[in-house]
Amino acid sequence: MVSAPPRLVIAAPASGAGKTTVATGLMAALRAKGNTVAPVKVGPDYIDPGYHALATGRPGRNLDPVLVGEDLIAPLFLHSAGDADLAVIEGVMGLFDGKVGAGGFGSTAHVATLLGAPVLLVVDARGQGRSLAALLSGFRSYDPAVRLAGVILNQVGSDRHEEVLRAACDEAGLPVFGALRRGAEVSLPSRHLGLVPAIEHGAAAVRAVEAMADLVARSVDLDAVVRLAGSAGSLGGVEAWAPELAVVGHPVVALAGGAAFTFGYAEHGELLRAAGAEVVVFDPLSDAALPAGTAAVILPGGFPEQHGTALSANALLRKEIAEFAGSGGIVSAECGGLLYLAREVDGQPMCGVLPAVGGMGPKLTLGYRDAVASADSVSYLAGERVTGHEFHRTVLTPAQGTTPAWHWRGVDGRPVAEGFSLDRVHASYLHTHPAARPDAIARLVAAASEGIK
Repeated sequence: MVSAPPRLVIAAPASGAGKTTVATGLMAALRAKGNTVAPVKVGPDYIDPGYHALATGRPGRNLDPVLVGEDLIAPLFLHSAGDADLAVIEGVMGLFDGKVGAGGFGSTAHVATLLGAPVLLVVDARGQGRSLAALLSGFRSYDPAVRLAGVILNQVGSDRHEEVLRAACDEAGLPVFGALRRGAEVSLPSRHLGLVPAIEHGAAAVRAVEAMADLVARSVDLDAVVRLAGSAGSLGGVEAWAPELAVVGHPVVALAGGAAFTFGYAEHGELLRAAGAEVVVFDPLSDAALPAGTAAVILPGGFPEQHGTALSANALLRKEIAEFAGSGGIVSAECGGLLYLAREVDGQPMCGVLPAVGGMGPKLTLGYRDAVASADSVSYLAGERVTGHEFHRTVLTPAQGTTPAWHWRGVDGRPVAEGFSLDRVHASYLHTHPAARPDAIARLVAAASEGIK
């Protein structure tokens, strides 16, 4: 049995308070002091974990009760953090913000209670004085199950401002673990879906993480943070999640990676390998061919719309993927992978596997979806249900008469048909977490194995 490591949650009253800067800087600063730090992100975020990985030297992991269910949160946490000295868990949005209309289910507070983890609240203190005490008192008393243990002040204007804020925290009965001064921000470029992924930002991302670590080390009491993490509660003998599947074959599964395809979960590759697959990562930006012996292609999400020229220029690979799919090859694609399979994106030719055209849209599409499989595919049987997440600003215009991958009800109650299920191609905007449906992974590997002689 894996023991539960010390752990704490970095949360905030709202988005934009500085959670990512503090959490990433804290991970890197604690690592610099000789700690093995396990990085965790609450929710379906694919960008922050990339910076967490730079800070800790370990894969960034996600915990999302909406996608995987409450019962898997502690096992998945132990799987990712059981061998670490401590875990730093970055929250999502405001502390109590979860799935809309679900009473905080999937929120940072929800995950903190499931893990028995104390919470540090990062507060953007611009324009605040003694009124901070009222805000903190409200957050502290809102849900008694959440252990709000302290505050990290951000955007502090001066010594006098810090004195006033610390007095307000005293009034609210919450200790201050650190204070970050205004003007010490660590800037990272962003675009339509948030920060630019670390792999795209390159050396600048490494420098930014180093700057975050330096800022946190100068501004936060790291020893006090470690002591707080050590006060986390027991997980009651929970066993670590283990990707144990019956070995159903030994196919080569080509998994797209590189700067254009960064939206994925580490558990995906682990489950594929557990089912017997040989997972070979390829980069559609630079590799002229699929890996030798490819029996299935997996195209995760990412930003193909930002790399359209380079993806389109790699005509040899686009042609091979089109021929592979056309000859009955297995292709599974989510979001960015869906776009890559289209005829074109913003005028740039893509693989042409799907009878659809993609491009940037006028607004962000964001939210959880309770979906039903529209037809049998290599991963799902018609009628099977999944919970997934949409996160894109592109739109796809499909041809009429195609079989969708999923059906669900929109927020207005109207039926939605989304994605494509064509032969052995399954492509959709919907992101799913593979740990929630390991049977889908086993089916894909088994189907890929059928073609191996």
